[in-house]
Amino acid sequence: MRLQAPADLNGMRATVMGLGLHGGGLAAARYLAAHGAEVTVTDLRDEQVLAPSLEQLAGTSYRAVLGRHENEDFINADLVIKNPGVPRSSHYLALAARVETDISLFLRFASNPTIAVTGSKGKSTVASAIAHGLRRDHPDTQLGGNITTSPLGFLDRLRGEEPVVLELSSFQLGDLRCTGKADDPTPALDPGVAILTNIMHDHLDYYSRFEDYVLDKEFLFAAQSPEQVAIYNRDDPVVRRLAEHHRARIHWFSEAPLPPECNGAYLDDHQLYLQDSGGRYFLGTIADEAVDRVLPINRAVAALALWSYGIPAHRVFEALEEFGGIEHRLELVAEIAGVRYINDSAATIPPAAAAAVATISGPLHLIAGGADKNLDLEPFAQIAERVTGLYLLAGNATARIVELLRSRGLPYHGPYADLANCLRAAVSEAAPGDAVVLSPGCASFGMFLNEFDRGRQFKQLVEQLTITVKGTI
Repeated sequence: MRLQAPADLNGMRATVMGLGLHGGGLAAARYLAAHGAEVTVTDLRDEQVLAPSLEQLAGTSYRAVLGRHENEDFINADLVIKNPGVPRSSHYLALAARVETDISLFLRFASNPTIAVTGSKGKSTVASAIAHGLRRDHPDTQLGGNITTSPLGFLDRLRGEEPVVLELSSFQLGDLRCTGKADDPTPALDPGVAILTNIMHDHLDYYSRFEDYVLDKEFLFAAQSPEQVAIYNRDDPVVRRLAEHHRARIHWFSEAPLPPECNGAYLDDHQLYLQDSGGRYFLGTIADEAVDRVLPINRAVAALALWSYGIPAHRVFEALEEFGGIEHRLELVAEIAGVRYINDSAATIPPAAAAAVATISGPLHLIAGGADKNLDLEPFAQIAERVTGLYLLAGNATARIVELLRSRGLPYHGPYADLANCLRAAVSEAAPGDAVVLSPGCASFGMFLNEFDRGRQFKQLVEQLTITVKGTI
């Protein structure tokens, strides 16, 4: 059976594999049930861990199989909705007659103009900034994808003309290749504007080769036509090589002036310019990253995307000036007794933590470490040399960081078995004018549910510090 409209889901037996805590499984279960499917939700985690998602399923008709998977739920299903965190090699998926994802269902049923963003760093901020800028001219613009909002959550509200901004991870992009079946293949992913912020080594605990990770990122551009726009990072050598293979019109962004033959956006001493065959256009001055949560290059990418979509140049900069960043990305939580507390929990790879250290001004007490993604940890040597204090959370990546730091004779504190004690140690050394920053450079698994849980716990602990300080005045 071909899936051409939501009505085709009526009466189908659907298994959601991986309820999760990021919203994708939850939105899929709700959407399928609302359109008449018989829904089974299955997850290896138990009711206690999944309680936040289960609470939001109240009033939805579904059957739950938790703490395990059962072959019958895949053999007997008409379709299985795969969570991005589920390995594609899972033998349960091999039992399924048809595999879909929340993204593939959205692509099958929606006809809205789409801007899609991927990359190792910056994609959430860029996608959010684009959506913010679009809403000035298109108030009903929607934002979804990897940013913890599944597009199935707003699909039924779409009329067909409002823009949709999708942030897509390598997992979500690669999973699209596995969807559909012979007589109803993978739906086309052909955004009018597609953006690749950068490619760094990441998720090598999932991918056996870095090249496979790159291939999944590249899939974003595979179906674009020459009338559509592909935005690439000219400063990234891996991205520049990928741009040679695609058919869309190429727009570049860079932290340095572009050659005259290139269309795109660039920065010149924090001055933002757009450039095409008609000349270059000065948009405005972007604040130094030391005082602005949004890196100047991310504002430049968002500006280029808006311009490529058709927003006039004179309106682009004004729209982006109002964008103040997003949660868990260089987020100033509080300033207490002259010390700034900054939540950058979304920094899950070492270069992201190094970027935070380079960005934030003044003496810095960095909380880092955690779970291993089989990445190169060498940036932690440079981090340890630059920060005033490095406080490590326990984890298997931290064991490797400690080994690296010891071999170089570099100082560190910990490892600490919990975030509260780690923060307490950092606070004890911080002085007015300093910053205490959570920018782990590692995954969150083990000690936390995910990087968002890690960031929220940090914010809660900082709030307790605020209460304590107020109580002593």
